[in-house]
Amino acid sequence: MYLQATGNSGTFMTTELLKTGKHVVTAITRADSQIEPPEGVVVKKVDYDRPASLVEALRGQDALVITLGGMAPPDIQPKLIQAACDAGVPWILPNEWSPDTAHEGLCQDVQFFGAKRAVRDRFAELPECSYIAVVTGFWYEWMLGMGAMTFGFDFANRAVTLFDDGETAISLSTWPQVGRAVAALLSLPIQPEDGAEERCLAYLKNKVVYIKSFTVSQKDMLDSALRVTHTTLEDWTVSKEPAQQRYRQGLEAAQKGDRTGFAKAMTTRVFFSDGAGNHEKTKGTSNDLLGLPEESIDEATERAIERARTPHG
Repeated sequence: MYLQATGNSGTFMTTELLKTGKHVVTAITRADSQIEPPEGVVVKKVDYDRPASLVEALRGQDALVITLGGMAPPDIQPKLIQAACDAGVPWILPNEWSPDTAHEGLCQDVQFFGAKRAVRDRFAELPECSYIAVVTGFWYEWMLGMGAMTFGFDFANRAVTLFDDGETAISLSTWPQVGRAVAALLSLPIQPEDGAEERCLAYLKNKVVYIKSFTVSQKDMLDSALRVTHTTLEDWTVSKEPAQQRYRQGLEAAQKGDRTGFAKAMTTRVFFSDGAGNHEKTKGTSNDLLGLPEESIDEATERAIERARTPHG
């Protein structure tokens, strides 16, 4: 199978896939890329402007896992999907890895998520291949460690802004959990075995699969931060801001060219009271189906705080 084997999520997916001993992982990279994939990964160089090179690289693969960064050119994913279908790749995991892109309000209010849903809709024109979209919620370590513009936490100054009352719970995943989920998903049989109808890829064909590490509120995150930093609430500056107001301010800033405004609007939107961010409650999860473990929020918070100290690490 092919996936982007480097980067934040791709590295964890690659590690877990190789750990199963069931998969040969191939990484496609640009001809001029200097990135070294992990040991054990097959590398194929391609030219994204030459569809034939993509088709050739993908030929013979059982699955394509797409893990593009937020700043990737928008035409890359359609090129990959078309090439995979032309190469006869039966299973594609599109570039989801986000909050619930099947939530109508969320997709209307945040174009970034609506575009992900549009990618799934395109598969109706590609009957030769199928998708399984993995909704993870935001990546916990990434968003919590990015600073006040995302989840409202400024660890350096021990300050936090709670959206509304800070009690709206959202579903989130850690990078290790996303890696485990992909490895477990792609290790399922294609057809059901021993009468286990849901434990196969055919059952999940052209569906959205929901996973999570935990479903928590900002207050839960703050409690975890207090435990990890060995501080008390009195050591922190806590303020509040209406979520709807914060979302609008973020949009206004984004429209003026401020990229941090987009991040502010996008992350605040999942804290609205319509349940857009809580897919564990609204859709349920496939954690049990995939055998995913319970995780420690404190361990994940510790990683996020470390990221906050070295945001470019």
